[in-house]
Amino acid sequence: MKMSQKPQETAPSKCPGCEEPLEPADLFCGACGYDLSAVPGPPQDHPTIATALPAENGAAAARTPAHRPAAVRFDEPGGSGDFEPAAPGAAPASTPSAEVSAPDPRTSAAKPPSTPPAGSKRCVACRAGRVDTDGYCENCGHAQPRERDHMEQELGSVAAVSDRGLRHHRNEDSFAVSTTALPDGSPAVVAIVCDGVSSASRPDEASAAAASAANESLLESLPRGIHPQQAMHEAIVAAAESVNSLAEEPGQAMEHDTRRHQNAPACTLVGAVAAGGLLVVGWVGDSRVYWVPDDRTKPPARLTEDDSWAAQMVAAGLMNEAEAYADVRAHAITGWLGADAYELEPHTASFRPDRSGLVVVCTDGLWNYAESAAEMAAAVPADAQLRPLHGAQVLVGHALDGGGHDNVTVALMPFAVATQGAGSACGTT
Repeated sequence: MKMSQKPQETAPSKCPGCEEPLEPADLFCGACGYDLSAVPGPPQDHPTIATALPAENGAAAARTPAHRPAAVRFDEPGGSGDFEPAAPGAAPASTPSAEVSAPDPRTSAAKPPSTPPAGSKRCVACRAGRVDTDGYCENCGHAQPRERDHMEQELGSVAAVSDRGLRHHRNEDSFAVSTTALPDGSPAVVAIVCDGVSSASRPDEASAAAASAANESLLESLPRGIHPQQAMHEAIVAAAESVNSLAEEPGQAMEHDTRRHQNAPACTLVGAVAAGGLLVVGWVGDSRVYWVPDDRTKPPARLTEDDSWAAQMVAAGLMNEAEAYADVRAHAITGWLGADAYELEPHTASFRPDRSGLVVVCTDGLWNYAESAAEMAAAVPADAQLRPLHGAQVLVGHALDGGGHDNVTVALMPFAVATQGAGSACGTT
């Protein structure tokens, strides 16, 4: 039985004072200011035991080469380590317990403000102390919010919001939204959302690199007249290459990199392009795209299928969807971008909606709190088509109100269609 285990760290994984997650290099807790310099290292992590997937058939076999069992990575909040194939009869892997909720410094009660010395920055937590050059308050010890803790962008026809959530110590999600024009001058709108794999190294860098590379690829190919579905496929390949490059050492070829398969930077990706009356979606991993029609009497739909253990169980007919997603292994992903991914298998699909609606592109930090298409539609504000940024803010708030266990990222893309006769909300082309 194959097992993978993290090495023992020299610093605690959670703050002894408030149990906020920590990084090995942290000197103070970013939530409560606890001095970590005298805290002994934690005991060795429990190993992650490999799991064996059932025999492949049907749709699951189509996604997984027959000569090998599928490898999976665990990307559930609080999870660590990778799942790899095990011998038949191996015991199912156990999952770490959920982290204890800690106060969010961005929402903590603030002290009466005072003016720090001229030319210095005031702490956003206590509103009294001066922020030192390392980004910590000299009064209360709080780390100051990083730029990626909360991000928002709106381009009129598309908007996105990303938030660190209430449990994670950093935001490992990223997004890119943009607009361009097709050769005939008609508009094309792009939304890319990436979710860093928490058990991988530098997941925040992976998601940022993938989102940027995919967006740049689409902005280069769409104006040249490349079909949007082909352009999406090429964008995912470009994103994968960008993430792979993070695992390379300068001057060392990838095939000789001894760390290639050792917890390389990794992320998932999902994207949508609205162009020429088409809605094209592409993905690798378990981030999703939903369709919510403006006419809420019509049914919404999920337009992507997860690369995950749960989805494989459903596709193989071994579990129904409710059973599969209730299992502790549900979030073990079977597809991701990264140098340690077995094979890159981009998924793309093209639709021609016959009525106006809203495209919701999101990470599991949101859909964990609105999993079905009906639940997602119910969470989307009625005016989101007219106010996409506000709608994205409301959806992030929905996830935070639900517990905010993971980073949360959502992009909203209104899709307008001239009034036509009745028909299906989204037809695949």
